[in-house]
Amino acid sequence: MFQPAGDIQARIERMITRMQEEKKPGPHEHMGENDGQRQSLFWEKTDQELARAFETDLERGLSAKEAQQRLTRYGKNELLIQKRSNWILFFKQFNNSIIYILALTACVTLILKHYPDAIVISAVIIVNAFIGFFQEISADNALDKIKELLVSRSYVVRSGRRELLAAQQIVPGDLVSLEAGDAVPADLRLVSADNLKIQEANLTGESEPLTKIEEPLSGKNVPLAERANMAFASTAVTSGTGMGVVVATGMDTQIGQIQRDVATVKTRPTPLMHNLNRLGLTLSLAIVALAVLLFALGFYLEIYSLPTLLISIITLIVGSMPEGMPASVSVVLAMGTRKLTQKNAIVKTLPAVETLGAVDIVNTDKTGTLTKNEMTVTDIFTPEGEYQVTGVGYDAAGEITNAAGEKVQWQQLPAIKWLVEIAGQTSDASFHQENNKWILTGEPTDGALTGLYHKLTGQEPEVNEVDSLPFDSAFRYSARLLAQNGEKLLFVKGAPQTLLQLMEKAGASPDKDYWKTKIEKLSKQGKRVVALGYQKVAVDSTAVIPENIGKNFELVGLVGIIDPPRSEVKDAIKQLRYAGIKVKMITGDDPNTALAIAEKLEMGENLKAITGPELEKLTAAELAEQIDRYTVFARTTPSDKLKIVKAQQQRGHVVSMTGDGVNDAPALKQAEIGVAMGIKGTDVAKGSADMVLADDNFTTILAAVKEGRHVFDNIKKTIRFLLPTSFAEGLIVVFSILLDQTMPLYPTQLLWINMVSALTIQFAFIFEPAETGIMARGPRSINSGILTKADVFEIAYVSVLISSMGMIAYEILTNQGMSTVMGSTMTLNIIIFGKIFYLFNLRNNHPVFSKYFFQNKMAFYIIALLLVLQAGIIYLPFMQAVFHTGPIDFLYGWLLPAGIGFTILLVTELIKFSKSRLYDSFLARKELKGK
Repeated sequence: MFQPAGDIQARIERMITRMQEEKKPGPHEHMGENDGQRQSLFWEKTDQELARAFETDLERGLSAKEAQQRLTRYGKNELLIQKRSNWILFFKQFNNSIIYILALTACVTLILKHYPDAIVISAVIIVNAFIGFFQEISADNALDKIKELLVSRSYVVRSGRRELLAAQQIVPGDLVSLEAGDAVPADLRLVSADNLKIQEANLTGESEPLTKIEEPLSGKNVPLAERANMAFASTAVTSGTGMGVVVATGMDTQIGQIQRDVATVKTRPTPLMHNLNRLGLTLSLAIVALAVLLFALGFYLEIYSLPTLLISIITLIVGSMPEGMPASVSVVLAMGTRKLTQKNAIVKTLPAVETLGAVDIVNTDKTGTLTKNEMTVTDIFTPEGEYQVTGVGYDAAGEITNAAGEKVQWQQLPAIKWLVEIAGQTSDASFHQENNKWILTGEPTDGALTGLYHKLTGQEPEVNEVDSLPFDSAFRYSARLLAQNGEKLLFVKGAPQTLLQLMEKAGASPDKDYWKTKIEKLSKQGKRVVALGYQKVAVDSTAVIPENIGKNFELVGLVGIIDPPRSEVKDAIKQLRYAGIKVKMITGDDPNTALAIAEKLEMGENLKAITGPELEKLTAAELAEQIDRYTVFARTTPSDKLKIVKAQQQRGHVVSMTGDGVNDAPALKQAEIGVAMGIKGTDVAKGSADMVLADDNFTTILAAVKEGRHVFDNIKKTIRFLLPTSFAEGLIVVFSILLDQTMPLYPTQLLWINMVSALTIQFAFIFEPAETGIMARGPRSINSGILTKADVFEIAYVSVLISSMGMIAYEILTNQGMSTVMGSTMTLNIIIFGKIFYLFNLRNNHPVFSKYFFQNKMAFYIIALLLVLQAGIIYLPFMQAVFHTGPIDFLYGWLLPAGIGFTILLVTELIKFSKSRLYDSFLARKELKGK
């Protein structure tokens, strides 16, 4: 079992073990053999401890000789992929019970020399194999995409010289130089950081670059997103410079652990395929057992001659085996796939369509999925009062409202007027339009401030800059000196506590209690708080002088910034909850921010959050026991996401995982259905997922869930239709053997029924619209199988009804002088009309003669085609010879079978009506009991 991605200690242990096995001194041997520091983690270490641990010089780096020795010892800095043979992958696709059943049916039809059926069934086997094969190839491609994330070249200090080396040659202990635009080649512990910011979305899922430091951190359970003195392979430097010691390479890096997790997640059959496999195996065993029993009984009682008995038993198997079931299911799934594609949901595997209908938990990341990924100013606090800013995101128009929700004329409020001006003048962010969307260039926080200015003024700020002081994590503010109306003004924005301290240091007396209350209020809402203010400086000032900031400084107000929820997501979550599906948020963000978003989206009652470090303290059993208590999972690592999904599955949930980053890949692959974003999703995420949202719209999941339930309904209807009509054919053979009578139907006629059904009537259900109230009944239980006890009872009585009425009509009319050929033709039509009328009963839960009768117009075209084919087998001479039919008259050939079919419809409709009344009565009693 692999250690969590956040647990770098495991990597230290592996490296130490390798060195001890080789009996060579290594860079970690000073890490606590005697002093107990072996358990210490890299972010806790001082520079001196780090240098001793890796036997490296923090100024000169490793020597070339030592680097070569370590390269031999630890291997290249690359991600390894154990490729599987494509031939093994292909032949593996034939190893399931559905394929066994199809193969057996193909062999039987081949023995009977019914070559068209054998060819069609064999084609289905091969097509299914190729579908599964290409899906597994796609999963392997996801691993290739992860491998591509590692940078190819990087600057390394060796023997005091800065060299550009291939990333594969980097070893533990190397000193790597970083600057803006570089990709990080390995996991590093930073020893210097000058305004260094790194984009770590690949690992944390959060889009804003993180500010890095060089000082040691305290604590053994620091979340991945808070390891400010670490840099990780595959992430990108957005600004500043830094230097770091390599602490992990190749498969020991964080990105390597993700690759390891993706590679070890086993592809599992979908709930539908599991149910179908179980149903198919049960049916095949039951049919074969019945065939063996009947053969033994017939042979013992000498009912037929041996050749005739063998043909009868083979006919029983061919007639009873629903060989059209897999093909029908595939067609229904393919239709669902096509419909979802039209709704911007691209499904990579057919069974994944139905899986959404069984899902009862949807896990999703926050940024960009539930939120717009557009940091926005939502609140303004000034000494004059508290105000809200309307309009969500960059491109929305907005206005300022007071606590009562009334629009205010902000131009008439001096503090807000100053605040808006400072927000626009101190921001370096800008926007441009692409495909009618505003695209940000710059930092997200600056983007929020520029967005506020643009939203309220409708124009871009004109900056008359004299000098500026960029933001630095050391002093936590930025400043800009401007010339305006013959004056020099110094505009400042930054952390509220910092600006208050600067004011106090300069001798001012700000109302700290007031501002502290406002800061806490915004912080509890999960919002980033930025303070803005200004001071007048000497007209001849030409530079920002940090020591002078705070003198006569005016703190005009605070802004609360948050990545706002998507407006359409709240309603989608409400409808998913109504459908019995819980939506869970898994994010690398701060728990307060995540909870604030969850509350705005109304993701549940009594929302609780748990963080990645807290998850680390739980065993797998404890996590599974507690997993349902939490709606929000914050500060999570990629391995945390995988553990969350596994724990939910252990509780019996059918899980959908939504994500877009490399960090989501293991969980996407583990979930019953992984859903990746098509626009901002990485190739790794798309390769690991079962479905891709082409529009990145969370609400598309709602449509997909509805379609998944619709697909399952139509699959179930198809199976409920196929089984009784197939069993009716088999029962005719059974009754004939048991009653020692001539069989009314010939083997070729049974094959005809199966063939025309496979080509026509059983496909009527793929055009059946969704039932009313389909989203109100909750997810289906995957453990109860496809068929309920009521379905089994229905299959039994309909089978007996169709077969017995066919045999009775045959027996009566042949005894009255009808020829056996005409009797067989009549019985053939009775089976066909039984199918047609039973189809109308199964189409929906409403009475057959209602406003829904003509809802599925394709069913009528399909029935018309079936009747044309049936007329062909009866009246065309060459078909009469093959199928033992004759030109029967209208009364016995058409009218009588139609009347029997209508009788079957009346019986099934009466039972459906009774079940409906009993169900309504049950609901009424349940509601009364609840009151």
